[in-house]
Amino acid sequence: MKAARWYGLKDIRVEEVEEPVVSEGMVKIEVEWGGICGSDLHEYVSGPMTIPVKEPHPLTGQLAPVILGHEFVGRVVEIGDRVSNVQVGDRVTVEPVLTCGTCIYCQAGRYNLCPKLGFHGLTSNGGGFSEYTTVPAQLVHKLPDNMSFEEGAVAEPAAVAVYAVRQSGLKVGDTCAVFGAGPIGLLLIQAAKAAGASKIIAVEVSESRLTKAEALGATHLINPKTDKTVDMIHHITGNRGVDVSYEAAGVEASFLESIESVKPDGETVIVSLWENPVTFNPNLLVLKERKIRSSCAYRHVFPEVISLIANGKINAKGLISKKITLDQIVEEGFNTLLTDKSHSKILVTPKSNNMN
Repeated sequence: MKAARWYGLKDIRVEEVEEPVVSEGMVKIEVEWGGICGSDLHEYVSGPMTIPVKEPHPLTGQLAPVILGHEFVGRVVEIGDRVSNVQVGDRVTVEPVLTCGTCIYCQAGRYNLCPKLGFHGLTSNGGGFSEYTTVPAQLVHKLPDNMSFEEGAVAEPAAVAVYAVRQSGLKVGDTCAVFGAGPIGLLLIQAAKAAGASKIIAVEVSESRLTKAEALGATHLINPKTDKTVDMIHHITGNRGVDVSYEAAGVEASFLESIESVKPDGETVIVSLWENPVTFNPNLLVLKERKIRSSCAYRHVFPEVISLIANGKINAKGLISKKITLDQIVEEGFNTLLTDKSHSKILVTPKSNNMN
């Protein structure tokens, strides 16, 4: 079968690999669509970040090259022994988190903090940028009849956003700022709206992304290229500052401004992955008793996220800017995302008939 494999920096190859065989407790999925994630993009331009290249991954034993794709949907075509939660023919999405199941974090239900944490499509021997893949049955979630495959492909990044908002403790009526209006930022805007935020300020240097942010629920727009971000946020909030800021851009300037934009005793939540370290003065926190916390992937939110999409609380279709085939994944996918910031979510299909 065809699959897109990561070999190294700027080296992703679409090639023939062996079709996976289902085993006990596993589900074989015929992939319909997979989304290119910001994590995939980081691996492409700055990796390896999580992909194992020197030591085999402690859970999967995998080393590069790896099949990419952890945001994907498809149809169940085969199930292994002892699988009872899905049947052949079911339309499903996948929660791609791989954990040991035995550490204190897994035992406490905080599986996203597992010391051996991995992801199907990054640290495993399979991924969604392929014709078929096999995953543990407990990672599979059925799609409701009113949800399209394309919408289901957005469930995984939407889970990142919903979990981050949950972690922040944003309350009904609170104000917030979202720094970065890429795919995760746009989903954070929608998750904050669903949580009852009264003002949602989008901060982004791309005008096309700001336009999309407004369409998806942002109440105020700020472009740091032309506006004084912190001053504007304090003006919008009556010189108070926002209750919560979400950093989804992954650059030092937005990180610093996300801290300065929150009220005394307010909170900044880091959601982005970072290619480079930052330098900051801790007095930005100490003198205002501000807090920083981070949000890693998600846990226990997939059913709720699927419901939010199915019920229209999260507009997954509004995030999709382009659909391509697997053979186009490098030039029309990764390279397009690097050069054209008007794109938010590019979906990839291994099936040529999906493009009809």
